[in-house]
Amino acid sequence: MTELLYQTDSYLKEFDAIVTATDPENRAVTLDRSAFYPGGGGQPCDFGRLVVGEINYPVEKVRKQGDDVFHYLGGDTLPASGAKIHAALDWGRRFKLMRTHTALHVLCGVVFRDYGALVTGGDMEPLAGRMDFEFETMRGELVREIEAAVNREVAAAHDVRIKILPRQEAFQIPDLIRTKINLLPEGIKQVRTVEIVGLDLQADGGTHVHNTTEVGSIRVVDYKSKGAINKRLYIAVE
Repeated sequence: MTELLYQTDSYLKEFDAIVTATDPENRAVTLDRSAFYPGGGGQPCDFGRLVVGEINYPVEKVRKQGDDVFHYLGGDTLPASGAKIHAALDWGRRFKLMRTHTALHVLCGVVFRDYGALVTGGDMEPLAGRMDFEFETMRGELVREIEAAVNREVAAAHDVRIKILPRQEAFQIPDLIRTKINLLPEGIKQVRTVEIVGLDLQADGGTHVHNTTEVGSIRVVDYKSKGAINKRLYIAVE
């Protein structure tokens, strides 16, 4: 089982760990603890490096399988099981993703509060993302209203708080799931929540900034109809 350091400290750039298993066929290793986000919920996985002695192993992909996080490495060799490693994230990329993910939560919070629309899908890359909502119609004037409201909330300096709650307690929170389909498997016993204080509270596993002012400004750069009641907003974070 890999201890998921990113769940409680999104700002952890470097950490020490021990290799718990190797997969030579796929050039992957598991660690006893990791700050690398393995991807999920529309947020891509982290990149970075593992260092063993004088050898630097590029981390080219990260994926969670069951209770373990697999780190897929570049290079010609693999660190041995039991090896002590020092790891460093590609922090510039991670922080951009944290800003982007928080921006999408602000967007989701504003749209749900002001229009009652649920999320039907989403995706992101560093400083760009898109989110689909249950809207029957979407027009330029409405897009500009949403963009202005989103940036007012970013400037309002909302704190962002993380909690890990027992499933039963978490699901007593009204509107915890803002997606059209509940994506939380039945077997999950603990639920991680992300709260933008005063605006938004959702179940979410990704990484976020501490305060909305760290997001920067948000532009809605495009919008499209993806169905009768499915409208897509594209954002850029600046």
